[in-house]
Amino acid sequence: MPVKAAPRFCRRCRRGTVSIVEVGRPVYALRPPGQEAGIVTLSAERIPAAGEAAVSIVAHGPDPNGTERRLARVTAQFAAGATSAEVRLSLPAELRNRVTRFAVEGQRSAGAVSLTDDALKRREVVLVTTREAKGLQLLSPFHYLRQALSPFADLVEQPLDQALLANPDVMILADVARLAPGEQDAVLDWLDRGGLLVRFAGPELAASDVSRDTEDALMPVRLRAGGRAVGGAMSWGEPKRLAPFAEGSPFHGLAIPGDVTVSAQVLAQPDPDLAARTLATLADGTPLVTRKPVGQGQVVLFHVTANAEWSSLPLSGLFVQMLERLAVSTRPARPEADDLAGTTWVAEELLDAYGEVVDAGGQAGVAGADLAAALVSGAPGAALPPGLYAGAERRIALNVVGAETALAAAVWPSDVAVEGLTVAKQTDLKGPLLAAALILLLADILASLAVAGRLRGPRAGVAGVLLALAISGGADRAPAQDDAVADAFALRATSEVVLAYIRTGDTQTDRMSEAGLQGLSDVLYLRTSVEPGAPIGVSPETDELAFFPLLYWPITASQPLPTADAAARLNAYLRTGGVILFDTRDAQFSGGGTPEARKLQQIAATLDIPPLEPIPADHVLTRTFYLLQDYPGRFAGRAVWVEAAPPDAAQAEGMPFRDLNDGVSPVIIGGNDWAGAWAADERGNPLLPVGRGLTGERQRELAYRFGVNLVMYVLTGNYKSDQVHVPALLERLGQ
Repeated sequence: MPVKAAPRFCRRCRRGTVSIVEVGRPVYALRPPGQEAGIVTLSAERIPAAGEAAVSIVAHGPDPNGTERRLARVTAQFAAGATSAEVRLSLPAELRNRVTRFAVEGQRSAGAVSLTDDALKRREVVLVTTREAKGLQLLSPFHYLRQALSPFADLVEQPLDQALLANPDVMILADVARLAPGEQDAVLDWLDRGGLLVRFAGPELAASDVSRDTEDALMPVRLRAGGRAVGGAMSWGEPKRLAPFAEGSPFHGLAIPGDVTVSAQVLAQPDPDLAARTLATLADGTPLVTRKPVGQGQVVLFHVTANAEWSSLPLSGLFVQMLERLAVSTRPARPEADDLAGTTWVAEELLDAYGEVVDAGGQAGVAGADLAAALVSGAPGAALPPGLYAGAERRIALNVVGAETALAAAVWPSDVAVEGLTVAKQTDLKGPLLAAALILLLADILASLAVAGRLRGPRAGVAGVLLALAISGGADRAPAQDDAVADAFALRATSEVVLAYIRTGDTQTDRMSEAGLQGLSDVLYLRTSVEPGAPIGVSPETDELAFFPLLYWPITASQPLPTADAAARLNAYLRTGGVILFDTRDAQFSGGGTPEARKLQQIAATLDIPPLEPIPADHVLTRTFYLLQDYPGRFAGRAVWVEAAPPDAAQAEGMPFRDLNDGVSPVIIGGNDWAGAWAADERGNPLLPVGRGLTGERQRELAYRFGVNLVMYVLTGNYKSDQVHVPALLERLGQ
């Protein structure tokens, strides 16, 4: 809360007394995100509890080009008197894995930001299927892997060639001895880029000659022929237990259940580098898990089967923990103190007091025990600031507000003055004061004339009339000024063609809408006979809409719904020939269930919108100026909706399109963020990127062409559907 120094001083200590100024706004906080079956759960807190309220929670993260973006937005609704609000957010796995933080929109506070770590990310794991693996049914090793990994990872079962096309994080081969030469080269390329290949042994691998004389490229060690089993040629007297995990192993610290035993395994050749590649051993020292780096990736071999045929390891919880330590899956919950004991963590990013992510610089490493204590207490401090900390195998987020943090109002000492912060409503006195000054000036002139004896007879009556007119004119000055403003607005909107946008209340969105329409206006000026003026932002609550042929309406999740008066204005605009381009700007998300799409549904419910259909191939929008088949903006691929054609619209024989020479669609709906693609600065340089390289510039050009077609469609109607244009269009189409 803001603190100010009062002008009073204490006589005894000669220090300024302090008074506290408490603002009336509620304080919002965000707890760490959770995850349930791939659905992100978010919990927002506020203090004090008041009436109903809604806040937007934004997911931030890099796009495929590495540029920081807002990846998603969801609205949390606080009930009246409630201090918390929970919301669920469904994101595709690829998008969810790119989220780096969630933040309460409009709040500049570290408590309103929650950093994410590996607990939110679910790795994409491919179980490479083979004919033999499918035939094992319930005895398949994949059964145990599914049970172990499905709660924490996104599992896909595919053949190897299809798995490589998906570029997964992890691939698992269960008792696969050999790969085709082409497949092996493709897997090596994938490993060079950082993939993790996990292999399990089995009868097929034990009977093969893979990695015998020379080490196979996709095996971490050389193997002995045959194998080792209870009662076999190289037999044990009884099944062997696991030895404690060595300090350098990623499994170090895991408790080994007493009932985990191994009855068979494939043996590693005792090469010089065997010890360095061994992650786990049996009680007699024979390797159980080995690992080898390949490029930026690694190959891991479990020397036992992935089912219970050779060991009871897949039946135990240790199996899940070992896979998690190998980064095959992600840990679903907060780490315990024992998990972090004896480890050191280095800060990668820190969170400042304003909720901004800053580079950690040369921050010293912290002990795992201290980090675990801060996670439990939810109380970071100067020695352990909030941020993202990296260890050998994973990253952990330490946030200001933890899962158990309780918000409470500040309690100030009794001798500290606490004041409220009130803002007086501003009143524009310029007009009334100028009018009063003019009246006083006229009165002074008349008084001077009267003293001089020059207001006798008829002149006195004239003076009285002038004074009365001045007073009445001053009283009517304010309405006259309002009329002048309205006249200036009307003159600007009608003196030339002007494109307008609906003001949403979000400053960044409104600026982008203005820049986008200005960029489109410049293109229209250069390529067509239309010479638009500067775009205007309008509000359907107060402004006259009939002046504008086209309204661009970007949808945000936080904008208010139109009032009854605004809805009436909008319906009148649509019925009298106006066109509204609704743009949800969410085409990069699949499914259409975004907050912006839901907001558009709520807005559309208040308007008189006709039945819609995706733009048909013969719609006039495809040929008003340019011949188009796609209508991209910054995004592409989503349908664009227009008023549905009459059911009886017929296509004459030999004609390329139906006869639709009646009316213009009052609404056009899409989500391709056209303003973002059109937006340019004063020099004509694009403000936002579109795609990559030449492909992206081609997409931007198509976005401009769609904008040109749209404006020509709005200004000229459906005249291009007249059959008189058919010969010219067929010639252009090369038919």
